[in-house]
This record gives sequence, C-alpha cells and structure tokens, in this order.
Amino acid sequence: MRSLWRTVDRDTLRVSVLICLSVAIVGVSYGVTAGSAGFSMWQLLALAVLVLGASSEFLFIGIIAAGGSALAAVAAGLLINSRNFAYGLSAGSFLDRGRHRGSGWRKMVGAHLVNDESVAVAMAQATVKQKRAAFWLCGIGIAVAWPIGALLGGLLGSVVQDPGALGLDAAFPVVILALVLPALRERVTLLAAVVGAVIAVAASPFLPPGTAPLVALLSIAVTIPFRERVR
Repeated sequence: MRSLWRTVDRDTLRVSVLICLSVAIVGVSYGVTAGSAGFSMWQLLALAVLVLGASSEFLFIGIIAAGGSALAAVAAGLLINSRNFAYGLSAGSFLDRGRHRGSGWRKMVGAHLVNDESVAVAMAQATVKQKRAAFWLCGIGIAVAWPIGALLGGLLGSVVQDPGALGLDAAFPVVILALVLPALRERVTLLAAVVGAVIAVAASPFLPPGTAPLVALLSIAVTIPFRERVR
C-alpha cells in the first residue's frame, strides 16, 4: 500500500485536499442541521462515520425532523445512495487488478470509501496504479474530514441554528462542478449532462427531495444511441 502513495502527483494531491476541505465545510453544515433537528452528538457522529454519504444523511435527518418514520428515512437514504452501485463498478475496475488486488478487509474498506468524489478523482488518472492510489488518498481523506466537520458542526449548533446563514452549503457543489468540468469536453458526456440536468429540473417539483438526480441518470440511456454518432 505504501508504494501506491508515491504514484500520486501534486495536482491529484491538491485536488484531493481541496475536496476534503470542502467536505469538512459541508460536514459543519450537516452537524449544525442535525443538532438543530434534535440529534445528539453521538447520533450525528455515528451517521457520519457509518453512512459516510452527505446527501443520504441530510435526507435522513430531514425526514426524521419532519416527523417521518425511521423506516421511511432509512429507505430514502438507501435510495439516494443506490448511485454508489455504478461508482462501485467503476472502482472495481482498478481496485481488483494488479499486485495490490483487494481481498478481505481491504475490499470492505474500499467499498465504504466509494463515493462521488473518490471515484471521480480516481477515474481522472491515466494508469490503473494511479487510479488506485488516488482513490485511497481521496477516500480516506473524506472518511476523516466528514466526521471532523460533523463534530465541529455539532459543537457549533448550540450557537448557530441556521447553517444556511453561513453559506456553507455552497462550497461542496462548487468543488464538484470544478471537478467534472474537464469531462464535459467530450461531446457525448456533455450531451448526457445537459439531458440529465433538464430531467432533474423538470422532475424536482414532483419527487421527494434528493431523488431527482437519480431520475437524471436516465440521460445515460437516452444518449447511448448517439454515442457513436456524436463522436
């Protein structure tokens, strides 16, 4: 594992650090929100460590705070995190290859670290070895940064009741947008992104919060017939 870190270049390290900082900032917003919704410190920290999924955690605490059942909150969280199935397939393409092939506990830890950011940073690399190193670097960084941010937010929640007043929720989308912009140079990817955005915006008024991006994945099916033609 140690030899993998030597393959991480400065650009990848810088991007990973920025992502982890933004994750920690949004974690503060999550901690404030969870605290103001009545969650105790140990509960919001347990969610941050065990779930490690910002959107599903925000949705979970939102449903509970609105008076919904725990079963409905868990089901909604699982639905939001179902997108990790596709990310897991991508991660498996480089985690299960080469001399450092994952097995046992390493596979379990790797699966827990699969998320939008860790896979996106990994897939931006040129070789399998670089993908694997970038994934572990970004994934472990997020696994540390998110609970730390949640802890700070939980402590701050006794002072600040509205995380929106701090503007913390804007940091994460900005970083993600900067991360995906280079991929939009490919025309078929740009087409899929535009179609997905239109679907998400159109479906948002009729769907529960957070589920519109899942429906937007239909853009992949829509653009498949145009893949060869657009290229």
